[in-house]
Amino acid sequence: MEQEMERRERGHGEEGEGGDEKWVHDSSVDYKGKAPPPRASTGVWKAASFIITIELSERLSYFGLATDLFNYFSIVLHQDSKTAAKNVNYWVGVTTVMPLLGGFLADAYTGRFYTVLLSSIIYVMGLSLLTMSQFIPRLKPCSNRKHCGHPRKVHEVVFFLGMYCVSLGTGGHKPCLESFGADQFDDNHPVERKKKMSYFNWWNFALCCGLLAGVTVIVYVDEHVGWGASYLILTSCMAFSILTFYAGKRFYRYRLPEGSPLTPMLQVLVAAIAKRNLPYPSNPDLLYEVPKSHRSKGRLLCHTNKLRFLDKAAIIEDKEGLQSVEKKQSPWRLATVTKVEEMKLVLNMIPIWFATLTFGLCVAQATTFFIKQSDTMNLEIIKDVSIPSASIYSISAVGMIISVTIYEKILVPLLRRATGTERGIKILQRIGFGMIFSVLSMSTAALVERKRLRVAEEELTAGGKTGPVSMSVLWLAPQYLILGFGDGFTLVGLQEYFYDQVPDSMRSLGIAFYLSVLGVGNFYSSFLITVVDHATEKTNGTSWFRKDLNKSRLDNFYWLLAAMSGLNLCVFVFLAKRYSYKSVDGRVVVADCEENGVS
Repeated sequence: MEQEMERRERGHGEEGEGGDEKWVHDSSVDYKGKAPPPRASTGVWKAASFIITIELSERLSYFGLATDLFNYFSIVLHQDSKTAAKNVNYWVGVTTVMPLLGGFLADAYTGRFYTVLLSSIIYVMGLSLLTMSQFIPRLKPCSNRKHCGHPRKVHEVVFFLGMYCVSLGTGGHKPCLESFGADQFDDNHPVERKKKMSYFNWWNFALCCGLLAGVTVIVYVDEHVGWGASYLILTSCMAFSILTFYAGKRFYRYRLPEGSPLTPMLQVLVAAIAKRNLPYPSNPDLLYEVPKSHRSKGRLLCHTNKLRFLDKAAIIEDKEGLQSVEKKQSPWRLATVTKVEEMKLVLNMIPIWFATLTFGLCVAQATTFFIKQSDTMNLEIIKDVSIPSASIYSISAVGMIISVTIYEKILVPLLRRATGTERGIKILQRIGFGMIFSVLSMSTAALVERKRLRVAEEELTAGGKTGPVSMSVLWLAPQYLILGFGDGFTLVGLQEYFYDQVPDSMRSLGIAFYLSVLGVGNFYSSFLITVVDHATEKTNGTSWFRKDLNKSRLDNFYWLLAAMSGLNLCVFVFLAKRYSYKSVDGRVVVADCEENGVS
């Protein structure tokens, strides 16, 4: 044991002389809790492959459930459309909010590995309840499915309990697993840093593969074999992936929880307010920072001139000598420059978060109105071969897979040579480029919907046909494909942005912030629909949204979204050009002190 510790300390001291090639000095530990972990036997793709496997399985389960949930409520539980939609929205809402709690607990108390493990077990418990509700006679909806007027109450209770267990499991799984995978790459090591940039691309490649299988294979099993068979498949896949995830335990690099990440920010705010009347020091170097003797223990941020009011939290008051400050200090009265800059980082992210909500609003249409359009179209893709209406969503996953692959294999190498930088383009540039596709997708959706309305009107006039139109559902492919291209740039970029730019102690919460963009985008969509519904009915006497989609004006709504996305893109570019990134210098992280406009 003593020899091992001596070897680790010697490796730490050999930094700059090959020591960093043997040991990882990024505050992580190995599976035994020892620091620093050896580089050769831990982390990078040997560890990330286990993590990506369980993500693929989880996305398969989630989309396999969510895509056909409305149909289950309507067909099996005999709920009307309004009640079924309300229950779907409740479930999606809870599933969206829970990652904020899961990310906070992981960062503050439990750590990412054990949060993922526990939440995955809860997830499997939920899937098991859903499976039992289909196979155990007393838990089935009815004793005779063919003559089932009203499902048993016990079935509804077990089914909803299972669904919300899945929701609870997702809350701990989603924010922690992706950040845990990114933790396997050392930001201070140039080779691993490049691999980490690729990690987010391949993470989303696996996500799309799970999504694609969920909305095609699982939905097909639902409709042609039975709900019980699909739930059994999902339970088995998720249980196997947990075993796979645990099998990689010895290869992982772990970050120890550091307590509530919100407390230091509150301390900075309190200290800044308490010293609001003090003058700014003539030189920022006079602000308090961690003593040099402790610099190797953490990643430090350098001072920036933005949000200068917060700098007062790091002012050393005259009555305090520097030596007494180093010996004993109240964090509620004096904060380090690093803590102040972490607070600034979080505040600077807020405008970016708001500027991405419109993209989340566009993404929300893919699982709502786009699907509703497909219900009114010809689902036969070739002679005598039809697809479930929800399966058209898989084209979006195909688009994302194509864009991620092209970006990773073609664009990144070219951009690296052209710009001379590791990343090729900056994160916000990638996000903004993807937003262009949201404008194109909504514009395309408007044109396709206008054509569908003309076909419906012609068929109604010619023969009085009121059912699905003869227009093929594949007309929706372009809008899905373009939106998928945008996802490959914007959604992947948002994941990397919220992981990379938050303080190190908040990285699980960072992924939860990314997820909240999509969640709030759904709520934003519902709010906008309500506003537009009332406004158009009051102004024109007829709402754009009617029970009969052939009498609605979704094309106008899509044009509205395209216009909003275009204006929002201009705002995003304005913010991005004035954004300051964190940059890495050895084991010390420094913010962009030059205050250059970067995007």
